[in-house]
Amino acid sequence: MTTTDSLIRSVTDASFAAEVLAAPGITLVEFWAEWCGPCRALGPVLEQVARDHSDVLRVVKINADDNPRTAAEYRALALPFMKMFRAGEPVGTIVGAKPRPAMEMALAPYLD
Repeated sequence: MTTTDSLIRSVTDASFAAEVLAAPGITLVEFWAEWCGPCRALGPVLEQVARDHSDVLRVVKINADDNPRTAAEYRALALPFMKMFRAGEPVGTIVGAKPRPAMEMALAPYLD
């Protein structure tokens, strides 16, 4: 399901394998929760990152409370928690809300 006017797709435990593990290229997965203030603050940053890098980066989000199996599998213990995947393989982790410049720096090694 895609949020209106958003490049960020929502995934679930059931759709994670098809949407992330089977996806080619680079995918950033944000683990979030409704009660998480820093997750809300990160939302606009991730929207801009998704727009600016739409040619090389997919961004998806998964509610950690509603999808505990995937959150536990990737050890999403602190939110927001982001996992980078390249061709379905985990290649990096970013923890915590970051301003856009810091997020761009954290993503740079994966976008080459």
